[in-house]
Amino acid sequence: MTKELKQQYTLKITQANKTQLVVILYEMMLIYLDEAQQAHAKEDREGFREGIRKSRGCLKELMSSLHFEYEPAMNLLQLYLYANRELARADIRNSTQELDHVKMVMTKLHAAYEKISEQDTSGPVMENTQTVYAGLTYGKKALTENLSDQGSSRGFRA
Repeated sequence: MTKELKQQYTLKITQANKTQLVVILYEMMLIYLDEAQQAHAKEDREGFREGIRKSRGCLKELMSSLHFEYEPAMNLLQLYLYANRELARADIRNSTQELDHVKMVMTKLHAAYEKISEQDTSGPVMENTQTVYAGLTYGKKALTENLSDQGSSRGFRA
């Protein structure tokens, strides 16, 4: 993931509610799967394994965010466990076929959670974060972000 993309996701995370955080995890996982496939195409074994490792990290976060008091949680857990097994298989076999299976499942789940997130009207999970103002500059038509309230307690409440 590029530095710019990391910055974009950091900003998204600071302003996301609970459902949007799940959508962001799916997006990040799909990016890492793409990176693993690209590394495999370049015969970069370490890059391939790193993409899988990061994908599994996203998957671990998705699993830990499940609320088992709700009915779909067990079904989602089964899908996540399947995806985890496929990622392990891809790593062991040095194959992208399993990544395609995981990508298919995660893409469908991402689309479903995106629709759900449109209905979630709750506020951001993080409070006391920096306010970011973005706009076009006068000269080169580049996006400039200005941060306000850069206090020492941002993101935390005392």
